[in-house]
Amino acid sequence: MNSNQHIWQVWNESLHRWGLDDLVALILDATGPLNLLGAQVVYLGQPFLGKVLPEGHWDALADVLENPAKTQAFTAYLRQTDQSI
Repeated sequence: MNSNQHIWQVWNESLHRWGLDDLVALILDATGPLNLLGAQVVYLGQPFLGKVLPEGHWDALADVLENPAKTQAFTAYLRQTDQSI
């Protein structure tokens, strides 16, 4: 089980509410290797943006971006929960 499952659920609910869940899944799939660069940007930006998201969310985002298996798992989670809503 993913240790960030509760964070993914929060993200999914927010993205679905804003109608962005399909777009985010598409972007994550399309950007592929660039996600690693995105993870580095997240790590560098944490000191400046730390209070924008709840504790642990920046680390979870960087984890999803830097690990291709987790990126695929998150996009599958977005698509799976989108169909069940």
